[in-house]
Amino acid sequence: MSSKVHVKRGDTVIVLSGKDKGKKGKILKVLPSKQMVLIEGVNMATKHAKPRSAGQQGGIIHQEAPIRSSKVMLVCERCRKPTRISRTILESGQKARKCKKCDEIIDVISTSEAK
Repeated sequence: MSSKVHVKRGDTVIVLSGKDKGKKGKILKVLPSKQMVLIEGVNMATKHAKPRSAGQQGGIIHQEAPIRSSKVMLVCERCRKPTRISRTILESGQKARKCKKCDEIIDVISTSEAK
């Protein structure tokens, strides 16, 4: 059974704790089985890469490393504040994510994602 994560790819989030506390970024990838997310420009790690072919150059690469999803909070697009999300059912029967601070609907969850 796969675990659920409260954020999804493309959401803007703020980091709540750790070395990157207070940084904002967009989610690049969600790893629900590990309860982790990959955020643009947050938790940068250095990787030493060897050249794999004759024309390729090796060196030190800086890339994002995943962090726990419990350390991030969604930033509402309308009120620009970090907020928790509630899930509501619309009149059409679709599920939606809603901001707890301004009661604005963030997005509608399609039927394939709701399962």
